[in-house]
Amino acid sequence: MSYPIERVRSDFPILARQVNGHPLAYLDSAASSQKPNVVIDSESDYYRQGYAAVHRGIHTLSAEATGRMEDVRAQAARFINAASVDEIVFVKGTTEGINLVANSYGRHFFQPGDNLIITEMEHHSNIVPWQMIALEKRVEIRVLPLLPDGRLDESRLDALVDSRTRLLAITQVSNVLGTVNPLDRLIARARALAPLVVLVDGAQGIMHQKVDVQALDCDFYVFSGHKIYGPTGIGILYGKKQLLDGMPPWEGGGSMIRTVSLSEGTTFLDAPWRFEAGSPNTAGMMGLGAALSYVEALGIDHIHAYERELMRYALEALQQVPDLILYGPADRAGAIAFNLGKHHAYDVGSFLDQYGIAIRTGHHCAMPLMAYYQVPSMCRASLALYTTREDIDRLVAGLIRVRQLLG
Repeated sequence: MSYPIERVRSDFPILARQVNGHPLAYLDSAASSQKPNVVIDSESDYYRQGYAAVHRGIHTLSAEATGRMEDVRAQAARFINAASVDEIVFVKGTTEGINLVANSYGRHFFQPGDNLIITEMEHHSNIVPWQMIALEKRVEIRVLPLLPDGRLDESRLDALVDSRTRLLAITQVSNVLGTVNPLDRLIARARALAPLVVLVDGAQGIMHQKVDVQALDCDFYVFSGHKIYGPTGIGILYGKKQLLDGMPPWEGGGSMIRTVSLSEGTTFLDAPWRFEAGSPNTAGMMGLGAALSYVEALGIDHIHAYERELMRYALEALQQVPDLILYGPADRAGAIAFNLGKHHAYDVGSFLDQYGIAIRTGHHCAMPLMAYYQVPSMCRASLALYTTREDIDRLVAGLIRVRQLLG
């Protein structure tokens, strides 16, 4: 069956927009994906027809909203093949999920003299929280380095892991290079070396390939709704039940308590609810559920096959652009990082915007990766399930024109 690209594009109203007198070519989905009508409508309908505060409400609207919230939790568990719905924690996004693990698991279980491993390609969200907790707990951070082609140097893993290694935090897909890390191999090797815990940053992987957390045997997996065609401000933290059960709450407040006494203190709910303090983003949850349903209806394997072929087309087409410097491996997902000769990425992105072509420029919240390649910034074009060959052709033509203008 051929991929229904025209129907898919018609589901995303913003793709019909013009920018600076040109049809929009949206190539910034790695930063945030656009939203289909079903996601937009799900949030709108919830506010119009079903909004209420969740938890403990005895009236119909509250009970219905609570039920729908828990239905989305169960849907997310199925989507990534968690063993239990109790392994799914609602968070604001990937960043909050990683911070939760660092501040709950890390603060509770790390000891002075321990070490943890991150990689040289990580997003700042999977670097900074570990730096903060490592400073507090006097824990060493070790770094699995990059190779020039944008892959990780797996051969260095054995030298990094020892008996005091407590955690490996690693991205599924590089947000800059599109590198798809061999998680099954890396996780299995790391576990053979030490009884460590593994956290996977799935922000850039969840929309491009099927995720099975049980098959990966990761302990934590985090992703953001806005990357997978859902709303901003909602995401998922998966954690193995036995780990979540042993972790203390990170934030305190309503919805996560069992009892509160001024004289005897507070007791907390079981996981996952002990990690969900305050009034949740229920509208975002409804939108996330609609987004997951949308992806499931198209078929993640079908999407993956379409995007893989589109990526091959894009990398070949970009060879037409003189002086283009490509970063990263040939086999990649989602993201294409490049620079145009000696021209600053900001200038290239600004000129492309004049032709209605939206890309991302800057350090992409990956300054250590920029330092590795000895550049201050890169351009990044990123693909999604609604990207077309015409979008790629316009990018190529736009870059050729920019080069002519900039000299």
